[in-house]
Amino acid sequence: MEEHIKKVYVPMTETGFYILYCLQEPMHGYNIVQRVLQLTDGEIRISPGTMYGSLSKMERDGLIRFIREEEKRKIYQITDLGWQVLSLEMRRIRRLYRTVEGRTLEDTAPCSVELA
Repeated sequence: MEEHIKKVYVPMTETGFYILYCLQEPMHGYNIVQRVLQLTDGEIRISPGTMYGSLSKMERDGLIRFIREEEKRKIYQITDLGWQVLSLEMRRIRRLYRTVEGRTLEDTAPCSVELA
């Protein structure tokens, strides 16, 4: 994987993560928006402008590919490079989760900073 791709995509935005995650199966933009709403219990709503800008950039960078058109809707799917990027991001998220797993705010010592 090129350093440029790592630099641009890792760490990923939530939008980028969910788009790649959803494109593990062929999907068009509207399906992705609906699936993300479902996965996040409505907490993340991807706007059409953000969705189509992201799809265009990811396709240009080789993370996803156009596979066909159905009723004027473009269907995309993740590529091998996209899988690599998604795998790196999932590994990063798991590491973050392990760091805080089982801890509550009460379990962590407050940071104290002395100002001069």
